[in-house]
Amino acid sequence: MLGRRKAYTREFKLEAVKLIRDRGVSYAQASRELGVHPNVLRKWVADYEADPGRWAI
Repeated sequence: MLGRRKAYTREFKLEAVKLIRDRGVSYAQASRELGVHPNVLRKWVADYEADPGRWAI
C-alpha cells in the first residue's frame, strides 16, 4: 500500500529555498530542521534558480 505524498505550500518551499540560498544553511541541516528529504530541497532550489519569477508570492 502506497502512502500519499506530502503537499507543501509555495510559502513553505520559498522559505526553505531562502534558508539554503540566503542564510547558507546546508541541505542536510535544512532537511533535519524542516523534515524534508535533502533531495527534495535540492529540487526546489534548482527549480527556483531556473525560474525565480514562478516562485513569486
